[in-house]
Amino acid sequence: MNLDEINDIPDILMEFLEYHSTVRGHSDRTVAAYYLDLKILLRYLKRRRHLVDPKTPFNEIDITDVDLDFLKAIRIEELYRYQSFSPEMQNSNHALSAASRCRRTSSVKSFFNYLTAKRHLLETNVCQELDMPRRPASLPRYLEEAECERLLAACDGPFGLRDYCILMLFMSCGLRISELVSLNTTDIYEDHLRVIGKGNKERVVYFGDGCREAIDDYLMVRNDEKIDEKDKNALFISRQNTRMGVRAVQKMVEKKLLAAGLDASRYSPHKLRHTAATLMLKNGVDTRALQEVLGHSNLNTTQIYTHLDNASLHEAAMANPIGRKKKSETE
Repeated sequence: MNLDEINDIPDILMEFLEYHSTVRGHSDRTVAAYYLDLKILLRYLKRRRHLVDPKTPFNEIDITDVDLDFLKAIRIEELYRYQSFSPEMQNSNHALSAASRCRRTSSVKSFFNYLTAKRHLLETNVCQELDMPRRPASLPRYLEEAECERLLAACDGPFGLRDYCILMLFMSCGLRISELVSLNTTDIYEDHLRVIGKGNKERVVYFGDGCREAIDDYLMVRNDEKIDEKDKNALFISRQNTRMGVRAVQKMVEKKLLAAGLDASRYSPHKLRHTAATLMLKNGVDTRALQEVLGHSNLNTTQIYTHLDNASLHEAAMANPIGRKKKSETE
């Protein structure tokens, strides 16, 4: 995201975005989410306070004049209403998902924390008591081991070795798609990868012999001579001889899922990351170690996988001696 090209937000919001981009080192995707969420907030508030002509299209509401007095006047009830507001809702049945409401609230909290704790421009943080929307808990989908083998077997054609290597890294190392497409050949070591995760945090991810073999086989056919100069170091190369992007990897995974007879609408590169996490957990990996492998900053994020291993839950229940006693044995 090029912040230099943005001219439709107030200076204080631009300073906030620059802080997260440069000081905090957040990704373009994160900064773009802050930009969109907070732009919608300020436009929503101007319309709600009748500060613009009601006929003005929502996306044309000018917010460049928003100042500290405007922000000081924001009340918590306005923020609760904003949590579920969507410009599209005004003319349709469109509703925000729980994930979108949580992300939006997180953006607002971060902005006001910056204004109070970092810049000390506001004395009171209106978000101090702002609750996050409830997000329904759901267990992530994942492939069983046999399905992983079917998916790998579907890799053929001129890019078969590349695609096989990508799928191996997803399902054995649990990489995020953004981490995979940013890999360079210099990030590959004898038995591990150097991965740059969220917030530009670097971590080491180890891999097994099968993954090492997949990497070596792919590197044998990776044609350096045809690759664009700017992408010479990129590990995974597209048909256009440039670094593979997120969309290209998503399309490849979808194609291989279909070829393997799997439901492409139920799985994605991120579900392959869930697959790696679940298979590790099922095979005895400690939750703390899994947290390090996946690059989770919070153990709570990792612990969702502990609910997936039904075999372990069954084993735990059977280990309780009281649960094994029949009524006749207690009389």
